[in-house]
Parts: sequence; structure tokens; C-alpha cells
Amino acid sequence: MKAIPTAIADVLVIEPTVFGDARGSFFESWNRRAFAKLLGREVDFVQDNHSASVRGVLRGLHYQVKQAQGKLVRVASGEVFDVVVDLRRSSPTFGRWLGERLSAGNRRMLWVPPGFAHGFLVLSESADFLYKSTDYYAPEHERTLLWNDPAVGVEWPLDGVVPVLKPRDAAGTPLAQAETFS
Repeated sequence: MKAIPTAIADVLVIEPTVFGDARGSFFESWNRRAFAKLLGREVDFVQDNHSASVRGVLRGLHYQVKQAQGKLVRVASGEVFDVVVDLRRSSPTFGRWLGERLSAGNRRMLWVPPGFAHGFLVLSESADFLYKSTDYYAPEHERTLLWNDPAVGVEWPLDGVVPVLKPRDAAGTPLAQAETFS
């Protein structure tokens, strides 16, 4: 397993070591010791989630103001454009976004620490999106950052596709009014 730093501190692209032969391939998608070594600290995941979506579905940008969740995200089938937005006011990258293509083919994962809004756009016909989280889902603390807020400026690769959004996601809060982290 290898960690690749990104333009936003603490967010990491994780590349697993893949073993392959004529039969197919094998990789560890999660190993507590290896992940702790990459981060320099232990992380306790308490919940696994699986989201299945079709092309054009845009989920997010979600976060929890209490019970903030760190997430290790990956794609088991298909491809997504995965996005995080730094909502930590004390961070030099507050309000900046980062996007990564995650797919079953590239097997990349993204470590999203607590303090970030997170979302993704499905680029393939369908996608199975998996993620581990460091705290439980708490709907009373969930917030949605506006997916297309010009102040954030996420460059979603829509290529003329109108994204399919849940009404709550379409009506997200702009960064200027959003609850954030210290």
C-alpha cells in the first residue's frame, strides 16, 4: 500500500499493492497496520457503506458538523469523480476543493479526514462506491455544501450531462453560509 500526497494537506490518494496473474488479481483494500503506518496514527472505522448509482448521479457534498467522519473511499465497479472540500477554517486550504478519478480499474482509494465535505459524480454507466467511516451516520448533524457554489468552483466533468441530484443536494448551502469546522 502506498500513500500519494495531494494538494490539500491530510488528504491522501492510497494505491494498494495489486498481485495479478492469469487467474485475475488480488489486493488488500484495508489493512489496519498498513493504514496506520501510512497515516502515522491509528484510525478506527465504525461503519462501512455501499452506494450504487447510475451515470450522471451526483451525491454530495455532504459532511457532519458533529460526529465528523473521516472516510476511506473506493470504487468496486465503474468510475466516479470524487470531490472533497476543506471546511477547516484554521487550514491554509480552507474552501479549496480536490477531485480524483476513482475506478475499479485504477483501484485507487482516497483518505478524507474529518473536516471535509465529500461527494462524487458517476462517470460510468453505473458505479458501486464503497467507504469506511470513522464515526456513525448522524442525520441530525448532516449538512450539504452546495455542489456548484461558484465560491468553491468545483470543476465537475459533466461533459454536457445534467447531473441527477437529490433535492436536498440541489439545495445545498453556499460556503459563505455553511457551518464549518474550527
